[in-house]
Amino acid sequence: MTVLIIGGSGFLGAELVRQAVSTGGRPAATFHSRPGDDGRATWHHLDLRDPTRLEKVLDTVAPAVLINATSGGADWSVTAEGGIRLAQAAASRSIRLVHVSSDAIFSGTDRDSYDESCLPDPLTPYGAAKAAAETAVRLLCPDAAVARTSLIIGHGRSEHEQLVHALAAGTRQGALFTDDIRCPVHVKDLAAALWEIALSDAADVFHLAGPDALSRYELGELIARRDGLDPARLPSACRSDTGLPGGLDVRLDSRTTQQKLRTRLRGAREFLSGNSPELT
Repeated sequence: MTVLIIGGSGFLGAELVRQAVSTGGRPAATFHSRPGDDGRATWHHLDLRDPTRLEKVLDTVAPAVLINATSGGADWSVTAEGGIRLAQAAASRSIRLVHVSSDAIFSGTDRDSYDESCLPDPLTPYGAAKAAAETAVRLLCPDAAVARTSLIIGHGRSEHEQLVHALAAGTRQGALFTDDIRCPVHVKDLAAALWEIALSDAADVFHLAGPDALSRYELGELIARRDGLDPARLPSACRSDTGLPGGLDVRLDSRTTQQKLRTRLRGAREFLSGNSPELT
């Protein structure tokens, strides 16, 4: 089975590639700026804003499965229109699609947590773009899987881990919010769960987040302790005082999804404790 990983050079995409090749696979993967580091994958340049290039890549690879792990941020032409374009191509070519979405599609208001049945109500341009792509996937590809996730952590290479190090060292201005709540997930757990879903015929909405709801400041403290940094050096603030848009308390409830998976989604308190077993 040929799998094409869209966004294979990104943080999550690189872990998807690594896990595939570690089991003897040779996945195809796309990049926008430069190929990923793993030479065992076949790399293809792709700009999701270019429909002609997308068709050429799909013609060349002829995948049976697409995993869309790309992150275009708030760029509507990439995150929304690019995701819609992928869904259209998957539908027309009868390709199985696994689309990675985000907890940013939710507002974090009027409920304690969000399960798989909840509909998007985004507050930010990024959340709106993710919600538009997700909605298109569900309409155009009824056999697709939509996987919503939260803050992705792992091995010091994630944006949040790098921010913690920079703040602790005093090389970056800013603060970690004490009222911005998410459910962090380890990149290894997330990628393993995505592979499990991709290689099945499951067509549903999945929530792939950890069971621990933490503020960004609490998460920063855990990262600092794991990495031998002084948590007291981390500046804190309330996001509600800044006027920044977006949901404050957005907790993905992944319990229903977890019951369907062999892959266990660990909580941040466990995988940042320093004695949590790594996935192979």
